[in-house]
Amino acid sequence: MKNFILLITLTVFIVSCKQEPKNTRLAGEVFGTSYSVIYDSDIDYQKEFDSLFFVINKSMSTYQTNSDISRLNNNESNTIDEHFAHVFDASKDIYIKTEGIFDPSIGAVVNAWDFGPEGAIKSLDSVKIDSLMLSVGLDKVTRKALTIEKQNPNTFIDFNAIAKGYGVDVIGWFLESKNISNYLVEIGGEIRAKGQNIEKQAPWKVGVEQPHFDSEQSVLKAISIHDESMATSGTYRKYKVDEDGNKYSHIIDAKTGYPSKTNLLSISVIAEDCMIADAYATAFKAMGVDGVKEFLKSHPELKVFLIFENDNKEFETLSLNGFPES
Repeated sequence: MKNFILLITLTVFIVSCKQEPKNTRLAGEVFGTSYSVIYDSDIDYQKEFDSLFFVINKSMSTYQTNSDISRLNNNESNTIDEHFAHVFDASKDIYIKTEGIFDPSIGAVVNAWDFGPEGAIKSLDSVKIDSLMLSVGLDKVTRKALTIEKQNPNTFIDFNAIAKGYGVDVIGWFLESKNISNYLVEIGGEIRAKGQNIEKQAPWKVGVEQPHFDSEQSVLKAISIHDESMATSGTYRKYKVDEDGNKYSHIIDAKTGYPSKTNLLSISVIAEDCMIADAYATAFKAMGVDGVKEFLKSHPELKVFLIFENDNKEFETLSLNGFPES
């Protein structure tokens, strides 16, 4: 009997001393915003993350004068790395699927419109826009191995609408290479999730932000995501207003060279990879509600949540292709 009691006591002691699952959390600043990585391991990968961020910036940051993309835009070099090639190929694919609505070669026109904090539509000479538009069109840019050929030397490529999502994917792929199957990577609101939150033994929960035209922040709804990525693009913080009170998003219409007039306030896209979700979230701004609905009929792999302003200036929401309700 004593041995039996001793065994029970020992078992209880071992169970009580067993540590609860604990995630590692790392955070910092990158790409002009903040990042957070939560993963199921006690190994600190901060140095590896910093190294990956450095390489991606060196490849695709338009803010670095010696990056591959800056040197390409300045016609100093046409040599790229594997990261650039990967994002370029994905961009070309989405450019084709959206019939040119998503076009990273619109960079020079975006810069000319100078979307600053003042909020007013600046008069831009139509002749100037027409001239800049001659250099626009990703179909005029080709990749051969690790080199890029531009038909027009004035073409300015900017991966701002896809590179942040790609950075999220790169960190996720790195963690997977270390056999980590439970993680959440977030950079500036773009997210990639795998497995579950082991601390809570529950799916990863992420928030969809409520649009506010001031600096206030609040969550409209919280959803669970499972082995997928989500990106959100909003027009409610960065827009301009013309003299008639019409709002124009900071997204430039790649067909016309002018800002897109839109009633869409927020677009959240769920896809397998974050760079895909990121790119489509941007493209859908220019499509409008009806355009997005039509496009998604032939793209069931994309789940979308729209927040828009109706004719009565009231907020409405629309879930498409099975975007999760909670």
